[in-house]
Amino acid sequence: MMARVIGRSLRIYHAPERRPVLDAFYARFLRPGDLAFDVGTHVGDRSASFCRLGARVVAVEPQPALLRALRLVLRGQDVAFVPALVGAAPGQAVLRLNTANPTVATASEDFIAAAASAPGWEGQSWDGALTLPVTTLDALVAEHGVPAFIKIDVEGFEAAALAGLSHAVPALSFEFTTIQLDVALAALARGEALGYRAFNACLGESMAFAHPGAIDAAAMRAWLLALPVEANSGDVYAAMEPASLG
Repeated sequence: MMARVIGRSLRIYHAPERRPVLDAFYARFLRPGDLAFDVGTHVGDRSASFCRLGARVVAVEPQPALLRALRLVLRGQDVAFVPALVGAAPGQAVLRLNTANPTVATASEDFIAAAASAPGWEGQSWDGALTLPVTTLDALVAEHGVPAFIKIDVEGFEAAALAGLSHAVPALSFEFTTIQLDVALAALARGEALGYRAFNACLGESMAFAHPGAIDAAAMRAWLLALPVEANSGDVYAAMEPASLG
């Protein structure tokens, strides 16, 4: 089943018509020769876009089946693969697997509990588990260098991942879900503590900013809290240069 599900995701996320949309969006953050971290790489559509833009990529993906697919999809590219979770401190953690929907594997028991009673999450089952190493964003920076952009999509573990970053990079994004707005708000607060003052967001896979220009943390917090549960998910973007967020 896993191979069939991954194949379907590859067809969806790597569809040719998506490529120019992704590239145009991420070109505001990355230039040739830049370094990007893709934390929670899944099937690698973002990593592939970063590579097309000429960036070097650190692809962090803990699921062995997805990692095997990534090595094929991204072969020949300037990509370093890291088979680990990313959290607040080095160590180990349990990754709960959803074999019918690998994109929502999570190291957060709170995420699973929130999904259990949430509309739109019916039928999801976390039916496997792996104990895996945990690294931090600081450790990745120490090993690979300071990235121009970090993408974080780790199903309820976003605030923990950002807790392991000591210094702001030029820009980053983190996924949010409306079933766990507390995690989104904690990640936003961590971004503000790191020194970010400019934010924007995309809903779902729209790759279009919800606001015409950068907003501050207070406005982003209010926007997140006003979202209907049906909005489901999206990504918050934080940047040191407001111009990249409009």
